[in-house]
Amino acid sequence: MTILDLRGFEIHKNHLSTTSQGKLLNAVRAVVKVAPFFRPVTPRGQKMSVRMTSAGKYGWLTDEKGYRYVDRHPDGSAWPAIPDEALAIWDALTGLEKRPECCLINYYGPEAKMGLHQDKDEADFRWPVVSVSLGDEGLFRIGGQKRGGKTESIWLQSGDVVVMGGEARLNYHGIDRIRAGSSTLLPKGGRINLTLRVVE
Repeated sequence: MTILDLRGFEIHKNHLSTTSQGKLLNAVRAVVKVAPFFRPVTPRGQKMSVRMTSAGKYGWLTDEKGYRYVDRHPDGSAWPAIPDEALAIWDALTGLEKRPECCLINYYGPEAKMGLHQDKDEADFRWPVVSVSLGDEGLFRIGGQKRGGKTESIWLQSGDVVVMGGEARLNYHGIDRIRAGSSTLLPKGGRINLTLRVVE
């Protein structure tokens, strides 16, 4: 396992073994059975290219009312609990007693991407965001804390985990594209990204 530092983000390459990836994927499938994926809409009315759902006390949502955390799935049901397999990653890489209250789960199809953004809907930026990649590779781009300027990119592979914390906590970041067919973990292809967040 290799740990890289890219603009203050800790990138743990191959952190999850193939077996661990499979177990986490099965846990994600259990979440999706209770809280199905949906396609969110930005406040400007644009449909996002990713599909998403969440687990934990809160889920992240965007719609015409803005970006925010909510305690219910759009269908009105409570979010399922964060899988133990995901919490174990948080525990291993952060060493924090504080645990996340949200696990946002994004599914990227072959054409999906995520524009540069900051994760800033949380109450306290002292806590890191931990991002887990499963499935096809995604080209991860990182900038600074202001929009614009130079960026750097790295391909995230299935089993990679990124810890976004410290002074880099509010760095802009996004996924430019997916390398379809680069992984066999998901039978129908695509990429799943889990981000563990302390909300309160």
